[in-house]
Amino acid sequence: MARSLSTRTGVGFMSKEDYKGTYGISAGGNSLKLSFIIKGSYSTNIGSRTYLMKDYTTYEMFKFSGNQEFTFDVDLSKLPCGLNGALYFVSMDADGGLKKHSTNKAGAKYGTGYCDAQCPRDLKFINGEGNVEGWTPSSNDQNAGVGGHGSCCAEMDIWEANSISTAVTSHSCSTIEQSRCDGDGCGGTYSADRYAGVCDPDGCDFNSYRMGVNDFYGKGKRVDTSKKFTVVTQFTGTGKDMEIKRFYVQSGKIIAQPASVIPGVDGNSITTQFCDQQKAVFGDKYTFKDKGGMANMAKALANGMVLVMSLWDDHYSNMLWLDSTYPTDRNPDTDLGTGRGECETTSGVPADVESQPDATVTYSNIKFGPLNSTFG
Repeated sequence: MARSLSTRTGVGFMSKEDYKGTYGISAGGNSLKLSFIIKGSYSTNIGSRTYLMKDYTTYEMFKFSGNQEFTFDVDLSKLPCGLNGALYFVSMDADGGLKKHSTNKAGAKYGTGYCDAQCPRDLKFINGEGNVEGWTPSSNDQNAGVGGHGSCCAEMDIWEANSISTAVTSHSCSTIEQSRCDGDGCGGTYSADRYAGVCDPDGCDFNSYRMGVNDFYGKGKRVDTSKKFTVVTQFTGTGKDMEIKRFYVQSGKIIAQPASVIPGVDGNSITTQFCDQQKAVFGDKYTFKDKGGMANMAKALANGMVLVMSLWDDHYSNMLWLDSTYPTDRNPDTDLGTGRGECETTSGVPADVESQPDATVTYSNIKFGPLNSTFG
């Protein structure tokens, strides 16, 4: 039987009204709405990241042991080029690291313990300590910077999307649980050597546009992003043989993920074979395999992961890796895999995106259960 989940994302010291007025977060029943820009009495909030809670002091842990599916509804009709409404799993500790680190007195109640496959170095606190050593303010984001440490863990991106493009991406790590890294040895977005860390920052992804199917996802297309729809992700098999399948439900119709039309890359799901083929044909660095590939991703999912729901813009590459041509000096007609969406390569600049105050995403009807049990 499928299990429905209420959107318990608030913490005990803040009322729902405070969350809405300060951070643009509205939760109620089975729905969570994130507003991108909120101008309060004393500050302006840009974007947000929330975690599904089991109770006030513990994150909800999801364990995928094979032949299970995860389903949710999403309305992202107001997300333009350059924004990312993301719903994903990471290998955080259920208590936010409270038991592991004696100096962490906050725990999950206060949202601590975050990690992902980019080994983010912009976190203010890691393992119960302030990330102040070597902190360098961002040149284009007054609210951010890069510290001397990062926080690494496996990441399963169920959903990274706006109204133009979407991708489902598996990021493996050579270690399964959260760990702290140092300096450029972290790798990922925030370091000089992107591939120096224990995690795969690129992942193995399926973006239908990138796989050559340009009429599938977007406003007025087969999955019409001007309207709400249901996203179903199925996990079958175990270990290196795990398969990640995707389909959609909209207006009562089940819509299959289209198969790749890129020569030499087969299928419409993420498997070890698909990743092998895609990386070879696109000429991408195959860090996913180097960090344990599908086998380590399956281990992380079985071990338990925390659900994250966020809305953000990209001060490093303007989200072009999701919805435009990237790298920008490539020709998507001849350089396979570089066309990722219809947005202009000049789009997604944070200063431009942050001038659009009406951008929102709403997640609802989150369900988890055996195959074919979470949708009708």
